[in-house]
Parts: sequence; C-alpha cells; structure tokens
Amino acid sequence: MYKKFYREFLQAPSGSPSSMLHMACHSHHYWPDVTLDAVQQYWRDAALLADEKWGPIFEEKIPSWQAVIAKSLNLPRADLIAIAPNTHELVYRLLSSFDPNKPLRILTTDGEFYSFTRQLQRLEELPQVEVTRIAKEPFATLAERFETELHRNEYQLAYASLVFFDSGVVFPQLLDIAAQKPQDTQFVIDGYHGFFARPINLSTVADKIFFTAGSYKYLGAGEGLCFMTIPENCTMRPLNTGWFAEMAELENRSGKVGYSDNWLRFAGATMDYSTLYKALAIFDLFHREGITIEKIHRYVLDAQTRFLDSMDKSDHPILNRSNLIYHDLEQGHGHFFTFDCSQPEISQRVQEELKARAVLCDRRQQFLRLGFAIYHDKDETYQQVFNS
Repeated sequence: MYKKFYREFLQAPSGSPSSMLHMACHSHHYWPDVTLDAVQQYWRDAALLADEKWGPIFEEKIPSWQAVIAKSLNLPRADLIAIAPNTHELVYRLLSSFDPNKPLRILTTDGEFYSFTRQLQRLEELPQVEVTRIAKEPFATLAERFETELHRNEYQLAYASLVFFDSGVVFPQLLDIAAQKPQDTQFVIDGYHGFFARPINLSTVADKIFFTAGSYKYLGAGEGLCFMTIPENCTMRPLNTGWFAEMAELENRSGKVGYSDNWLRFAGATMDYSTLYKALAIFDLFHREGITIEKIHRYVLDAQTRFLDSMDKSDHPILNRSNLIYHDLEQGHGHFFTFDCSQPEISQRVQEELKARAVLCDRRQQFLRLGFAIYHDKDETYQQVFNS
C-alpha cells in the first residue's frame, strides 16, 4: 500500500534467505523517495543564495514546518513551536531558565530516554537540585501515583514521556494530569515516540505544557530537526540562548538580552536545514496521497495484530506473551513491541538470529524491540520473525 513511496531498502543482504524486514523503525524510519529531491533542492538553494538563504528559510520554510506541526497536534499557535537539531538542546535550554541560586525540584519517571536521564544525573550533583522518580510499573497505577506526587510537593518541573521508549507503553492519562497541573509547575511531555505515530490532540493543554518531538523516527525525515511547543504567555528567560533568538533584531541590537513572545524565545544558533526540506517534502507527499496520522496508526495497529497472531501460533521460547511488555494495544501502546529477555546475552542472541533471517531490530540491554511501519506490506504475517 505505502511501500511504493520508498526505495528498495528492503532487499536482503547477500546470502540471506528472504527479503529484508526492517523492524527497527521506531528508532529510524526509512526515508520516502521524495527526500532525495528535497536534499538536492536544499543544496541548490544554499549554494545559490549563500547568506541570503536565511530569508526564505525563516520566512517560508520554518513557518510551513510550524504550521503542519500545529495542525498535526491541534495547536492554536504555530509561532510558539521552537526548533533545534535535537530535543536535548531544547530541554536543556528550558532547564537553564530556572534560577541557579534557588532550589530546583524535578518530578519524572524511571523510564525516560537516556539523554534526559543522563542530564538529570549530572544535575543531581548540584546541591540545589532534587529529583523524584516515579516507577513506571505497574502501568495500571502509574497515573494515580504520578499525579498524587505532583500535587504533594512543590515541583518546579515535571517531565514524562507520552510513550515510553523502552517498552512502547503509553503513559495512561498523561494529558489529563498535565491539564490539572499546579500553576507554578512547568510540565514537559516527551512526545517523540508518539509524534506522527499516534493521533495526538494537545488543544486542551497547549497553554500548560512544553511538548517535544522530532523528525528522526516516525516522520521518516532523518536526524537534525526537532521541536518544542511553548505555552502561551511564557516569560521564561533561558540562560542558554543563541543568536537566532535575536534574528528579528540583528540590525538594531540594544545591548540588552531580550526575548520574543514567540518560538525565538527558545531559539539557539546556526543549524543545517536539509532535514527541514525533507520533512516538508514528506508532508506534501502525504497530503497529496491522503495519508493521515489516523490512517498510519490504523495501518500499524493491523500489522501489530497480525504479528501477535503469528506469535501466538509460533510457540517461540522468547518472543511470546509472557515476555511481552504489553498494556493496551488499542488505547495504550506505541508502534513497537518490547520483549523482556531477562538477560542482555539472550536479547543479543535473539537479535542475531533474527538478523540471520533478514529481520532487523534493536535492543536495550535485556529488552528486544520490534517496530512497525507503513512500508511493511499490508498482508505481512511476520512469519519471518518466528521461523527458525
């Protein structure tokens, strides 16, 4: 159905018994064909315009990107979507907005992605920083436990993933919790494993949260283009700030550090915009073909159902229901499955066995992850995963 939009990445390596089945797509989606022309157009524009390229980039390309992001997340203001090469840069810029001379209490979970986890561990070395981590499991009680703690103490920052990177499980009622957050708590949602995979409606929390995601995973535009939504009337003054934040005032600098009431408040500095061109080309392709996030999500849900059917029939010693970290496929799961193999050595062995059968997946310690994408055939039964 959708495979026609992708180049033949899916051929098996020499000596492999069957066609390639790419199931590491939760980490890096293959790029649609239109991205090749987009990269070449970026090269032509940059080479021809040189420094003049900033005009069309800031006046046309970035607003177009912001507009499609706002539409996909149901946000009221596209100009409150900041961009950067990665989400870590944006989150750290937000962290730099807090007064370093005052206590900083942060509420999060024990299931956040490595970059934020590492950054918090480093910040905890400072005497004024205190971090509280809520155990993500059991998932059935996570929402209640997180919300209770959020209102029990005075937290300056709360941070949680919409879809956990290590399991694919959706944080239950996270948007509802954010909607009722304490007024003085800044609330950040890591939406990377939900963006352009699951339908997301931020209309009721747009003025209460920062939402981060990017193009590397489910959009399929590659690395180097991430975003963070900003609540309206935000007055934070990042200590980590770059010259792009003064883009509108470069010719009339006053000598004071001012901040715009739009996305430039969290702007950084020079970056490569080739991925911006790729992302816009993909949005244009999907718009022409009538491909929506809702259709993508339904397509993947159907694929996941076929996978589970094949798995249940296979009686695989590792890839089975007892090892699957599973919450609620229809309402509470992202676009990949994770199996707890109990030991890193076992997950590595299974990964190698799958690769020998031309199935590409990835792992995190003892956790083996298998993802789904719209370039999987619509009648794929995933027998290739289970046949030994």
